[in-house]
Amino acid sequence: MTIKHSKRPTSDAPVWFITGCSTGFGREMAVQALARGFRTVVTARRPDEVLGIADRGESLVLELDVTRQEQVDAAVAAAQRTFGGIDVLVNNAGIGYFGAVEESDEQAVRRMFEVNFFGVSRMIRAALPGMRRRRTGVIVNFSSLAGLVSFPSVGYYSATKFAVEGLSEALAQEVAPLGIKVMVVEPSGFRTDWAGRSAEETKAPIDAYAGTADAWRLRARENSGRQPGDPARAARAVLQVVGSAHIPPHLLLGNNAFEAATAKLAAQSKVFKAYEKISRAADFPEDARLAAAGATRGHRRRSAH
Repeated sequence: MTIKHSKRPTSDAPVWFITGCSTGFGREMAVQALARGFRTVVTARRPDEVLGIADRGESLVLELDVTRQEQVDAAVAAAQRTFGGIDVLVNNAGIGYFGAVEESDEQAVRRMFEVNFFGVSRMIRAALPGMRRRRTGVIVNFSSLAGLVSFPSVGYYSATKFAVEGLSEALAQEVAPLGIKVMVVEPSGFRTDWAGRSAEETKAPIDAYAGTADAWRLRARENSGRQPGDPARAARAVLQVVGSAHIPPHLLLGNNAFEAATAKLAAQSKVFKAYEKISRAADFPEDARLAAAGATRGHRRRSAH
């Protein structure tokens, strides 16, 4: 493991630990965290790509591949040994993959799950004991708009992000009484390298999906570098929200993220209501009657306030 200290630790500023800092959101967040005077653990699979960031403030540069448990454990231990603890863990490292569900390569999909989901899980489990002991901390998990709304060609990528959403929702309830907060970040299209070299694609395309999955993949590839989202503004937004008095469980980033996510919520609500009677009728009759009565009483109590 490569370790480089930019300065001897002297301050008591918050400690930010950020994964995947070589490009995109991770790099921008590291730069801006250091600019704000935060002690920052800057990690990457190839640390030589981020050594220049270290000179911008009080930092610790570490080699970290989130798919390797020994590196995860060593990195968290080094951060705690150097700075005394981790205040904010940012799980940003991730990769993409393009392919229709039928044509996707299972080995490539499993590798993506190792990075996007199990990498997040490993980091959380390694950092939580220290946060629990200190009864404070913030965990920021980067998901995606694709963790809320899926699209052709990124079904398996979406599955990794839907998994992060579910894990984060349960985690937030488990650690809230311990003084620890969890926030999921859901960006839409940003000018990172996600749709470029960071994303593999199927090597066995099927002609039947030319108009759906393949067309969506081509548009995403062609639009890489021209997305409306600004990674620097996104990083600034995350730092702003984490530093606020109230940290939300979800943070949408980008106009497309906001529009698509809220449109899906509205559409789902409409469908749920349309089939409400069928949904409720699936319970035993007595249980359904009691549930309906309880819902009515709850509505009346809320209306009274």
